Amino acid sequence: MTLMEFTMIPLDKGSSFSKYVAQTLDIVDRSGLAYRLTPMGTIVEGEWSELLTLLDRCFANFEGQSDRISLSVKFDYRRDTAGRLESKVRSVEQELGRSLERA
Repeated sequence: MTLMEFTMIPLDKGSSFSKYVAQTLDIVDRSGLAYRLTPMGTIVEGEWSELLTLLDRCFANFEGQSDRISLSVKFDYRRDTAGRLESKVRSVEQELGRSLERA
């Protein structure tokens, strides 16, 4: 299973991007994949091919609306594991011996 963290914004649309983040999150939510929205990006868990397909769909949405798109992507692949959106955080909390605030 793979975690993908990404941020995609149309740079030619002013200084507020919430309208465009909402469009992207609608695509992510409809994908059926597990995800978390954070203040700085979105983290999605899935198979490699599913994540690339999702990223392509999000990009295609902006491509028709924008002349300049900024995209940052980070991947974390780990064979034979799932549920890492939660388990990675729980592992750190276990090391600390306490819960951490979650967004």
